[in-house]
Amino acid sequence: MDQRPAPTRQRTTLPDLLRRALRRPTRTTPPATGPTNPDAVVDCAVYVNGQRQPGRPHYTDAHTHSRRNRRSFVWLGLHDPTPAVMTAVGHTFGLDEFHITQALTDGHRPTLQRHDDVTLLVLRTAAYVEHTELTDTSEVVDTGDVMIFIGDRFVVTVRHGAPGALTTVRQDLQQRRAILAEGPWAVAYAICARMVTQYLDVATHVEADLEQLEETVFARERTADIPHIYQLKREIVELKRAVLPAQAPLRTLATPPTDGPPPALRRWFTDVDGDLARAVDRVNAYDDLLNSILQTRLAQLAVEQNNDMRKIAAWAAIAATQTAVAGIYGMNFTHMPELHWRYGYGAALLLMATAALTLHRLFRRSGWL
Repeated sequence: MDQRPAPTRQRTTLPDLLRRALRRPTRTTPPATGPTNPDAVVDCAVYVNGQRQPGRPHYTDAHTHSRRNRRSFVWLGLHDPTPAVMTAVGHTFGLDEFHITQALTDGHRPTLQRHDDVTLLVLRTAAYVEHTELTDTSEVVDTGDVMIFIGDRFVVTVRHGAPGALTTVRQDLQQRRAILAEGPWAVAYAICARMVTQYLDVATHVEADLEQLEETVFARERTADIPHIYQLKREIVELKRAVLPAQAPLRTLATPPTDGPPPALRRWFTDVDGDLARAVDRVNAYDDLLNSILQTRLAQLAVEQNNDMRKIAAWAAIAATQTAVAGIYGMNFTHMPELHWRYGYGAALLLMATAALTLHRLFRRSGWL
């Protein structure tokens, strides 16, 4: 038999192992991701002792986390949620059907309602719309609403409309840990304070529009018309619908109730209520001033119409003298004075011109022309 030598076994060295390892495809495991918040969620965060916890968790996870610590709560911010999203949020935070229905509609009147363990605070938002010139179609005040659902360990804000963004409110409140540590009612205070501040800012801009309108009404060449005044009056009425009804809920929050804001926050609500009273006084004063401007403009129109009537009457009187002379001499009677006079035609024209000039001078001296 032919005996072949056995193959020698090669030694595997360390460099060979490294080369083989580098040639092998490495498997990458994708990071575990949890559920993502829907588009209607502007922000969601958990706060513990006034400190925001890292990340932006899903609202269900945030609510579960907030239930584990007595000093924590979750703030969920929504903007124009769909019925499906609001229903899911309501089931997570224990909101009943009435709360969900209220959150899906806009245009509510500012109010404060308590249902079981949830308090609903509704406020109107307001923003000034910049414009170069006031016309009969100019939009001056843009309004919306924000609903605040306050529970034991959560606060859910639902905003409708463009004005009244709460991003800056959240950022400013996160810098005030002492107030934020008071729980969900601290969020309600911060939102109320921001809404009242916006009311005062809008009132300041509207005051500038009123001053400009007042100048145009009393100027020599008046450019303000009645539709412009009515348009600004409608915008002020829109602002009043946002400002005036907010007095009752804020006054209720400023007084010591059986359930509501903690005692440490009531003085802050009292301060906000005082600022709201200033805004109410200014808006009411603007409405009265606009009524005065409107009455003044109507009186000016009456005077202008009276002047026009006097001018028309003066020119009618001048024309009547010409008609009288021409009518008399146009009669075909046989016996008339100076009927066959050579200069009768010229004398009649001279008489008519003299009467017209005399009456015109008299009317100009009396102010009718």
